[in-house]
Amino acid sequence: MAGNEAIAEAAVQAGCRYYFAYPITPQNEIGEYMAWRMPEVGGTFLQAESEVAAIYMVFGASGAGARTMTSSSSPGISLMQEGISYIAAAELPCVIVNMMRGGPGLGGIAPSQSDYFQATKGGGHGDYHMLVLAPSTGQEAANLTILAFDLADRYRNPVMILGDGNIGQMMEPIEFKPAAKSFVPPRKDWAITGGSAGHRKLIKSLYLDPVILEKRNLAIAEKLREAVRNEVRFESYMTEDAEVLIAAYGTVARIAKTAIKILREKGLKVGLLRPISLYPFPYEAFGKIAARVKSFLVVEMSMGQMLEDVKLALCGKSQVHFYSRVGGIVPSYEEIVVEVEKIASEVK
Repeated sequence: MAGNEAIAEAAVQAGCRYYFAYPITPQNEIGEYMAWRMPEVGGTFLQAESEVAAIYMVFGASGAGARTMTSSSSPGISLMQEGISYIAAAELPCVIVNMMRGGPGLGGIAPSQSDYFQATKGGGHGDYHMLVLAPSTGQEAANLTILAFDLADRYRNPVMILGDGNIGQMMEPIEFKPAAKSFVPPRKDWAITGGSAGHRKLIKSLYLDPVILEKRNLAIAEKLREAVRNEVRFESYMTEDAEVLIAAYGTVARIAKTAIKILREKGLKVGLLRPISLYPFPYEAFGKIAARVKSFLVVEMSMGQMLEDVKLALCGKSQVHFYSRVGGIVPSYEEIVVEVEKIASEVK
């Protein structure tokens, strides 16, 4: 399956029964798949008139207790930002997929990683964060999508799957675990039921009393602190004896592994530390390994967005180098090999 199709099927198997979106390349296969698959499971597929409409449809379905998802690509996610902030403020669970394309502006349809700031630092207005998961393979895209729905319900918070055009389009074998005979959604006592619960419920984000609004902000912050304590995910690859460590995520991490194999054959001790959760970011993992690794090379398809988090994690304990390609150009393993060899020569 293509990564986009794997995400869509995983969402269905995770119990998603309401999908709303507006077409944009390079994630259109998610909508196409859902248009076919949702009726089969008694779900609802609706192509909204815009990304703005789509995110508020997600708001409504989530408020009624459903597992719901939308997907888009960079400019479309930008249009959703107000709604995402409202969803986070109302403490509603949902899954949002962003298959990044080149930017800023309309940019191009080739892969990029330039929405890292938008995804991990809030994106919309106010104090909130999404939980952000970054798959590196089609299989991981499927697995993390199922996890995303569970995390969204656990923390009553939007969760983003952050990929790029390569992850979405690449065809790979995907294995799904046998689905349960009947999915039982988690109990949601807070959900609006149309009065059937016998008492009035209200979901909102408007609190005109500053004291009450401050309490809401503090409650959301505490919930996110719990996620930071419990939901950090990363991969360590050949880090045990590494003298140079590559930091990369998503598609770039795959390419880095090929570069590491070549560099190891040349006698250079190189490893990879790959964040899987971009929020919460694995600051502690980077900090611990900085005590023995001389140099880091951050490689990404942006002008240095994850680079800032790596520098924060290292606190000046190691040298940090940076290499990127942008605008839809994907760095090659040959380029990464050259950059690491430069760093290794400086270390010696």
